Amino acid sequence: MISRRDFLQTSMAASALLGASGFGQWGRLAAQQALTQDQLLQFETFGNVSLIHVTDIHAQLKPIYFREPSINIGVGDNKGAVPHVTGAEFRKMYGIADGSPSHYALSSGDFEALARGYGRVGGLDRVATVINQIRADRPDALLLDGGDTWHGSYTCYHTQGQDMVDVMNALKPDAMTFHWEFTLGSDRVNEIVEGLPFAALGQNIFDAEWDEPAELFPPYKFFERGGVKVAVIGQAFPYMPIANPGWMFPEYAFGIRDENMQEMVDQVRSEGAELVVVLSHNGFDVDKKMAGIVSGIDVILSGHTHDALPEPVLVGETVIVASGSNGKFVSRVDLDVRDGRMMGFRHKLIPIFSDVITPDPEVAAVIDGVRTPYLDALTEVIGKTDSLLYRRGNFNGTWDDLICDALLSEREADIALSPGVRWGPSILPGQDITREDIWNVTSMSYGAAYRTEMTGEFLHVVLEDVADNLFNPDPYYQQGGDMVRTGGLGYRIDITQPQGSRITEMTLLKTGEKIDPAKTYQVAGWASVNEGTEGPQIWDVVESHIAKQGTVTVSPNTSVNVVGA
Repeated sequence: MISRRDFLQTSMAASALLGASGFGQWGRLAAQQALTQDQLLQFETFGNVSLIHVTDIHAQLKPIYFREPSINIGVGDNKGAVPHVTGAEFRKMYGIADGSPSHYALSSGDFEALARGYGRVGGLDRVATVINQIRADRPDALLLDGGDTWHGSYTCYHTQGQDMVDVMNALKPDAMTFHWEFTLGSDRVNEIVEGLPFAALGQNIFDAEWDEPAELFPPYKFFERGGVKVAVIGQAFPYMPIANPGWMFPEYAFGIRDENMQEMVDQVRSEGAELVVVLSHNGFDVDKKMAGIVSGIDVILSGHTHDALPEPVLVGETVIVASGSNGKFVSRVDLDVRDGRMMGFRHKLIPIFSDVITPDPEVAAVIDGVRTPYLDALTEVIGKTDSLLYRRGNFNGTWDDLICDALLSEREADIALSPGVRWGPSILPGQDITREDIWNVTSMSYGAAYRTEMTGEFLHVVLEDVADNLFNPDPYYQQGGDMVRTGGLGYRIDITQPQGSRITEMTLLKTGEKIDPAKTYQVAGWASVNEGTEGPQIWDVVESHIAKQGTVTVSPNTSVNVVGA
């Protein structure tokens, strides 16, 4: 007798053969062939329930360029498993032809050339068109937002998230969960959430004082769709007070709380749920581990780590879907739910090629409305780049290098530290750098650029601590973003070693000298989680540096020697 897992695997394989999983037919189109909106959105409707997933938009309202990572190292059981496969190996794994649209959408190789051919991606007016077409086909489809929505741009900062609230309300989601939203401060978050016309979910958002579920964020919500009782359970980012400033939301506590998740799954099942969906901001590897611990979850819609996978991953009988970031993709998942069980699914990761998809006029008008008061400031040209500027990967991207250069020069420091965050669009060589571009990679509510003294020993501790957040073999201990970016400092990292032994050969680049544990160095950085951090805002520091340069060129970074990958 075939097991349910085997049945689901057969369902996934059949979907791939039918062109309903991954990118379908367009993924094999030659680069010179023109895409159409109909090709991008083609989908053979399946089953009786549809899910639409967007996540990690990071306030990107307009079309952008966005380069996927060239390095995404997996450790422990996740070594060599998606999403920790990149480049040519990734394309081979999924049968993606070089130069094809899916090559451009999913891979970093030949990015500049393909970007000039295929154009920008994203734009929430284009996302709206995709959502509307899915709803035209399946009117009761559930639209679910995985969080990191009210953060990451000039207008989001200056409106305290209201620009994104207005635009997302126009998209009419059914539920969302949270991460960077809390860095607006709990007062502002509470104010927005109280007025949302859809569910704000988080089974792991607790009252910090009483260690009880936070009343403002219910753990789950029921929906009737396609004759099916669907339970959507929210899972906010578990490590808020570690990765972000806890003093901004002191009344809330987080954590993975997988035991509570199991209780919630059991509870909704006891109340008649026939389909259980977890709307998660855990990160993909954490979701995989949780899926192996918590039984009874049918689908996890995964966010936080910005992974874009053309096919879901199956853990036991749980289907995990990853939908990318920055408004670049929309996932559609059709499910066949019968007799209280998920019997099969079809999936498509839809890339938002901005030049192909017609903008939705109503949402475009809302976007223009929230941007118009700031347009002069947004569009002011600060400089130009001769280099491809990107941020995405386990170590320094060129945007990070440019930010570190700005910190070194503007703050007169020996060493610069920049956070290993994943958000931020790319800029092609030859493009102007506008103020909006700078804010797209620096905007946050705690952006003070500090200057302080650190001993060599303390610098080593900092690097070791961040490395363990990234390369601990247990996903539950991976509590942050990617590796802290460094300027003026080189080092060797062996990811196979335990904490305290990964970082060696630390070198001060301007002299070539080894970092002395007992010596003090002038260090500039930003995004400190400590309350009361003083200094100019990072966007002003970077703008000043670029304005002085005129045209920026970022040389290849060879300061980090990675071993064991």
